[in-house]
Amino acid sequence: MIENPSDRLCIDTIRTLAMDAVQKANSGHPGTPMALAPVSYTLWKQFLKYHPEHPDWPNRDRFVLSVGHASMLLYSLLHLAGVTEIDADGKPSGKPAVSLDDIRQFRQLDSKTPGHPEYRLTSGVETTTGPLGQGCGNSVGMAMAERWLAQHFNRDDAKIFDYKVYVLCGDGDMMEGVSNEAASLAGHLKLSNLCWIYDNNTISIEGHTELAFSDDVAMRFRGLGWNTLHVADANDTAALAAAIEAFNQTTDKPTLIVVDSVIGYGSPNKHNTAAAHGEPLGVDEIKLTKKAYGWPEDSSFLVPEAARHVLRDAMAEHAKPAYDDWQKALEQLQSSEPALYDELQRMRAGQMPQAWAQSELSFEPNAKGIATREAGGKVLNAFAQQLPWLIGGSADLSPSTKTNLTFEGAGSFQAKSYGGRNLHFGVREHVMGSIANGLALSYLRPYTSTFLVFSDYMKPPIRLAAIMELPVIFVFTHDSIGVGEDGPTHQPIEHLAMLRGIPGLITLRPGDANEAAEAWKLALSLTRQPACIVLTRQPLPTLDRSRYAAASGLARGGYVLADADGGKPEVILIGTGSEVSLCIEAHEQLKAAGIRSRVVSLPSWELFEQQDAAYREQVLPPSVTGRVAVEQAGPLGWDRYVGISGAKLVMTSFGASAPLAKLQARFGFTVDNLVKLATEQASKTK
Repeated sequence: MIENPSDRLCIDTIRTLAMDAVQKANSGHPGTPMALAPVSYTLWKQFLKYHPEHPDWPNRDRFVLSVGHASMLLYSLLHLAGVTEIDADGKPSGKPAVSLDDIRQFRQLDSKTPGHPEYRLTSGVETTTGPLGQGCGNSVGMAMAERWLAQHFNRDDAKIFDYKVYVLCGDGDMMEGVSNEAASLAGHLKLSNLCWIYDNNTISIEGHTELAFSDDVAMRFRGLGWNTLHVADANDTAALAAAIEAFNQTTDKPTLIVVDSVIGYGSPNKHNTAAAHGEPLGVDEIKLTKKAYGWPEDSSFLVPEAARHVLRDAMAEHAKPAYDDWQKALEQLQSSEPALYDELQRMRAGQMPQAWAQSELSFEPNAKGIATREAGGKVLNAFAQQLPWLIGGSADLSPSTKTNLTFEGAGSFQAKSYGGRNLHFGVREHVMGSIANGLALSYLRPYTSTFLVFSDYMKPPIRLAAIMELPVIFVFTHDSIGVGEDGPTHQPIEHLAMLRGIPGLITLRPGDANEAAEAWKLALSLTRQPACIVLTRQPLPTLDRSRYAAASGLARGGYVLADADGGKPEVILIGTGSEVSLCIEAHEQLKAAGIRSRVVSLPSWELFEQQDAAYREQVLPPSVTGRVAVEQAGPLGWDRYVGISGAKLVMTSFGASAPLAKLQARFGFTVDNLVKLATEQASKTK
């Protein structure tokens, strides 16, 4: 079935490298790389538009290994293709992206070949995969990005973007719900630039997939609006090439190619081998398998000289003309539309437009105020007009989250209008996050929105955005028991603690309209960090900033909003979000009672912890032990700010269904109760 001797040599090199690397590490998955070596090799050699010397070429085809446990497949391909490393400054280092020594260090500390592929760590890895289904979701974002970029940049005589997105996925991906969300939206959007290659090997860790999975996958995808093709043998490279050719001819829908394979192909024990269960094959079985390949049985990490240039040369040969044409198109764009060319260069570099922040809004003092979701929507629209590649949407909730872009020309991203900037994800929170990561991996600045309680559905992509250092903005509204009558199912309690627990994520819970404006400004200024902006449903007073400190203090995470007159405070009230105004009301009553209090707005714990010790102690003096934390969320983490003896006015249970005022009374979020707690705490400082 693999008729060309040089192709067979390269394919067997990929297989044996996987076996040897997993055996040396005594950890990993050799079976899938062995089975899919002909599939991936055929795709890369004959079809993938990818220049090995320019792996950051914006118009390259994307290859996503959603079966991230098969990482050795990708590392072997990158090695044989001779892909060049791009350093941290975005420049070619002159080194290989993956050397043979790197492969020998598979799964070892500080190696470029970790157990699952990691974006930024290894050049040529398009996205961090491992949690099954996430690569599928990312790929839809990448395909959507190509459609948007093409609409925005392409001209009749100059094509800047026309890449395709290929995904290798498996049974585990198909079982995870996020892949179905992704496939459903991709079918609806008719993303004909997207091709998933499904490794139908019928094996999972527990055994045969018939234990838990009997879907007719092809039929399901046809129902989702996909073109489906079948290759009966993963080793039939001619049939696979014909299927990919059919994908390239399809113009009205995405394509699924179902490929039947035998995991650990060539291993004498086949499905009984440890290859099916993520373990090394063992020295004896490796020798037998190599013998079956006609490979030197005692060799280790062998890359025959004849295999070293086949894939690299083939890829360079068919990518070079496309790359040269793209360079000419780019030069033409620079000459004819320099402003648009500047946009593209800034997008690639992760830079903002000049003077983008001049559109920042400010809000006048208002005792009645507005909800921070309302303020956030106004600020978003102002910034979006200055940032053309800021696009996003909600999981069917934009009327509630106020994240719809309403200015002229914003439009909706749909199958017949790919240039729209409002994305409609439907009720698909999980894949919304995964798609946003794919968009961010493709030079766009995406945002998403839903209710805070539904961040539960989005934890995996938020976590991966933090791991990949992607500047995605996740907007969450309806942030507390302020949701009121919707009840405990919709009233978030533990969710802020979850978000604050994700390393690298900036969580912002602004206390009024002007803090909401500062939160958006801060989030958009991040270039290698995701942010969550957490907003209220209910109106909050817009504070008089001539009387209280400027909202720009949000940039430091926490700041003194209101202070005691004429001396050290006796008690510090620390609040976030909707509870900041409650702290201000209590502060005024304490002042009237002769008790010196300080109000600290703490919208971002992460940013506050980044400040130096002197600043943190200036805001929260250690000598003032009387403290009250006020937040309509769970208590986890507040001890670090109030200490063992401080008070916490927080939620220790789920909420209830009732009007907001009655909920506040039930759970103690009243001025009288806060003044009582603060008075008790002040006595400790005295």
